[in-house]
Amino acid sequence: MKKILLISGIVAIAFAGLTLWVYQANSAPLPEDFPPPTPDGTIEVKEYPPYRAASYRDRGRLSQAASRAFSPLFQHISANNISMTAPVEARYPSSTLDATTPEDIGETEVFFLYRNTETNPENVTSDIQIRDIPPMTVVSLGFRGGYDYENYAGRLARLKEWLESHPEYEIAGEPRRFFYDGPFIPDALKRGEVQIPIRLRDNN
Repeated sequence: MKKILLISGIVAIAFAGLTLWVYQANSAPLPEDFPPPTPDGTIEVKEYPPYRAASYRDRGRLSQAASRAFSPLFQHISANNISMTAPVEARYPSSTLDATTPEDIGETEVFFLYRNTETNPENVTSDIQIRDIPPMTVVSLGFRGGYDYENYAGRLARLKEWLESHPEYEIAGEPRRFFYDGPFIPDALKRGEVQIPIRLRDNN
């Protein structure tokens, strides 16, 4: 019995180490000066610097947009020898802010973020746009878990509740999700954020 427990313990430690290695090996670096991911279950106000990104607009089911956008965006960075960064960003219609259950049809803009604002790709196909994003303030809810679209509604509702209790802020843009980890990361370890751009209200 002791040998079985010892072997089980070794296997568990080895599995944990392998999981951590896969997690680290598949996590791409953040763009320059980006804040770290918001911890699981935490709501916080964050400031983002200007950044440059390649974007792809998808029309159809919002729940499938990130998957459909991956191929053209990945082909873009591959053709230009641009390293992958994290997170991948998906911006959803503002109308999803007003629904109890966010609609699943509309236009989503999906971004692959460049490492810095000096990146200038030469090969840009007609379905890809190069966007310079200005500085942004957001309220963010961090989470760990799968990237299913169905979870978006509940997390967005928590941010809307936070805004109701912080009337000094108002919504300043489209809601978005950040996906930090690739498909080879187990769902339990995946990191993500749901965010709403905000600004201080002008009380004058």
